Amino acid sequence: MNRLILKYGRSLTAVILAVFAWVIYRRIASGDGIIPLVIAAAIVWALGAPAFIYLWPRLTVNGYKRAITKHGFGDGPVPVNTLYAVPGTSSPSTSRGSLMATGADDLLYVGGWLDLSNGPQVLHVPDMAGRYFSVQFTDASKSTNFAYVGKRTTGTKAGDYVLSGPGWKGTVPNGMTQISSPTHSALVIGRVFVESESDLPIAYALAKQIQLAPLKQ
Repeated sequence: MNRLILKYGRSLTAVILAVFAWVIYRRIASGDGIIPLVIAAAIVWALGAPAFIYLWPRLTVNGYKRAITKHGFGDGPVPVNTLYAVPGTSSPSTSRGSLMATGADDLLYVGGWLDLSNGPQVLHVPDMAGRYFSVQFTDASKSTNFAYVGKRTTGTKAGDYVLSGPGWKGTVPNGMTQISSPTHSALVIGRVFVESESDLPIAYALAKQIQLAPLKQ
């Protein structure tokens, strides 16, 4: 839906304005006046804009949750706290990667839904040996990214990251880094760079090693 809005935003706006202009014209032509229409439009705007701003991020991210946990990326539903690596580079025409596709043909995607209500999870990333990769965490309540793991933020060496929910007071094991989530739910999207077609098996093997597991105290 976001992709459609970005692609056809101007056309949709033009259509809406044209319809609104036609309604105004009809009211003027019929002698009903436009004051009631202006008042109604103002009320709709005053109530609708805050509701849209508040609800749209939640609807968008939770749409990902339903798609991931009920349909997955072509091989069936992806359980909560499980990351699935799409086996091929994503593009708008690739069915398995279409859920997270952005048009890039040099990236492998990893996706899943994080639930910390029963305790922290540990994100493991393998040694990428300088390869670009990233794992982003998106707050389900605000649709904002609150943390990144990857080449530009944490480097490309192997690492383990404790993902904890609000109010968690446990101990972070030695050698691990804590990432605090503002809520108990988050969308997880990872990307792994693919240099060429011959590099795809290597990149996919690395992408599959980006995994979640419960923290054992």
